[in-house]
Amino acid sequence: MYHVRGMVNPGGIKKLPAAFYRNANGVEPVREWLKGLPVADRHAIGRDVAVAEFGWPVGMPVCRSLGNGLWEIRSTLPGGRIARILFCVADGRMVLLHGFHKKTQKTPEADIKLAHKRMKEVAR
Repeated sequence: MYHVRGMVNPGGIKKLPAAFYRNANGVEPVREWLKGLPVADRHAIGRDVAVAEFGWPVGMPVCRSLGNGLWEIRSTLPGGRIARILFCVADGRMVLLHGFHKKTQKTPEADIKLAHKRMKEVAR
């Protein structure tokens, strides 16, 4: 049995396993971004990714659709900071496309465009 943020998943079966987007050079940008974060931040984001993996479909406050097949995982970090991971669903997996710290109320258009670009690469 798997417990995450008050959720129970008997048997611990991931409904939507996470996978990192990998570019043509073999680089996984979200993994690299996560490695550069403090441990407490990685744990907070990891818990939210696990909620989506084990409980999919998940709505607010953890996940939100941005439209056109793009979703965001919404994480509150220690100190009240905010992080987002943008992802798409492809081949039964949650493909983690882009991660960033959110500093404005609206998700920056450049972050959405980058995630859409990567999503198109995943669809090929």
